[in-house]
Amino acid sequence: MANYMTLTSDKSKKTALLLCVFGGMFGLHHFYVGRIGKGLLYLLTFGVFTIGWLADIIKIAIGVFKDGAGAPLRQ
Repeated sequence: MANYMTLTSDKSKKTALLLCVFGGMFGLHHFYVGRIGKGLLYLLTFGVFTIGWLADIIKIAIGVFKDGAGAPLRQ
């Protein structure tokens, strides 16, 4: 019998989504989940010219957005 452990982030999906919707063009959601480099990129390019920002809203909403360690956000 195999034991499986699911790794989940300590960061909240709801918080990340709110930060993305209201501050995503400035990378606030990336800073929150520990992706500092990508946060700086979004800060300097206004959410990679808004396309990346809109894509991140969708990714967070459907649950495929990951934190800085590669773990899915907790519900």
